[in-house]
Amino acid sequence: MTETPARRREVSGGMIGPILVGVMPGQHPVVLEQAARVAASAGLPLVFGYADVTVYPVDGTTGGPAAPIDPDGVEGDAPDVVEALKEVIAGHLQEKDVQWTLVPLAGEPAKALAREAEDVGASMIVVGTREHSLTATLKDVTAGSVARHLFHRQDRPVLVIPVNPRIPHDDD
Repeated sequence: MTETPARRREVSGGMIGPILVGVMPGQHPVVLEQAARVAASAGLPLVFGYADVTVYPVDGTTGGPAAPIDPDGVEGDAPDVVEALKEVIAGHLQEKDVQWTLVPLAGEPAKALAREAEDVGASMIVVGTREHSLTATLKDVTAGSVARHLFHRQDRPVLVIPVNPRIPHDDD
């Protein structure tokens, strides 16, 4: 319900630190809602992370200085996108009793989320699956999914929220 800075703390069940949620423009609301449900049940704050792929972290830190990948191009789109994401998140979480913050990240999403999870001592990382579309399928084939990169390359639990799942019928 309120935006607050992330902080580490021990809670029942041994979970330490906030729950980190990867977000992007057009994020399906089910990801926000499920992450809020998990955070509220564990008594943990949420940290939403938006990775701007048009910039890279200059000093290797997630919240540190970032530089555009194309120095002749326009600087990253993070300021406008971050403000728009804050409004969307606030709208979806206004009835939820959970503290949250949004941090801009730089670079490839899986790497940026893993770095941020380490920096804030996250209990887990939450991401959504891609929508079922030709574009999403091509991205998955060429670059792989953020979830797949995360659960193969770091030691935190990764909760993957199905977005528009395909549920097979008995005759499939």
